[in-house]
Amino acid sequence: MRVIARMTVALLALGVAAFSAEATPAAQPTIFAPGVISGPAAEDSAAFTPDGRTVFFDRIRWPNAAILVSHRTASGWSVPTVAPFSGRWLDHDPAMAPDGSFLVFTSNRPDRPGGKPLDAVFAGGKVAPGSGGHLWRVDRKGEGWGEPVRLPDAVNASTRTYAPSVAADGSVYFQRPGADDDFRLFRSQYRDGRYQAPVEVSLGDASAHELDPAVAPDESFIVFDANYAGKDRPDRLYIAFREGGHWGAPIDLGDEVNKGGPWGSHLGPDHRTLYFSSTRAVPVHYPRTAAQERQDLARMASWDNGLENLWSIPLAPWLDAHAHHGG
Repeated sequence: MRVIARMTVALLALGVAAFSAEATPAAQPTIFAPGVISGPAAEDSAAFTPDGRTVFFDRIRWPNAAILVSHRTASGWSVPTVAPFSGRWLDHDPAMAPDGSFLVFTSNRPDRPGGKPLDAVFAGGKVAPGSGGHLWRVDRKGEGWGEPVRLPDAVNASTRTYAPSVAADGSVYFQRPGADDDFRLFRSQYRDGRYQAPVEVSLGDASAHELDPAVAPDESFIVFDANYAGKDRPDRLYIAFREGGHWGAPIDLGDEVNKGGPWGSHLGPDHRTLYFSSTRAVPVHYPRTAAQERQDLARMASWDNGLENLWSIPLAPWLDAHAHHGG
């Protein structure tokens, strides 16, 4: 009976989500720093310092990945360099604490000095060598960064623990496999300097997977991607608002946002702008002029080549609509 009740609630929630997406004005995503940060490889997980002047992100061309850092200058974003705590292992998914005091990321680095890279272990014992992930924390030390420290076993119970997001009190949201080996979102409360046992985050359809949480500092809303539309269809981005002791029905961010299979949600330093990865591209209409063709070739060489890049949208339409309705 409980399973049936949960499925019924989920179906009702999806109905509300579909209506809300239609009622919310479409936002137009924009490419982030094309040719500098959004480049010819693939980028994900834009994690900003509170002042918005520094951004960490990962650049991936599997099986290679590293966390890079770029600084805002008078002439734009600087050429990215490898973050001081990255480069030796397969590091990705950086997430900044709202106060900028530490950063949490995913890595396949060994759990213990001298060990081997972490293997991802799937249902049935299938192993993907070197592609696993645990969550690590690196603290700010003056103008630099300390040594990464692995989060406790309670958080890293799976070798497929990815996509952290940090709340203002230090609590961490992340994804890892649930009981059916499909990904679900979890939350580990940070209390008295320790991470507590994670609790699964209850959102929409209990049979769907949920990935890449981006939680507001005060945990008033969360953005994530899920396959609520169907297991054979691309994931879509949703936003859910906190309603007392539970999360409200997930709201689909709409077709304009959900082009190109978006994923990897992160909030900007204003906590009202969403950054995400997508394979979306600049529309091309034929015939092309010679000048347009030259622009096309230059764009393909710098970023617009079908791989993931970083895009952003303002969340104001959804946040303001929620506030207007008494949220």
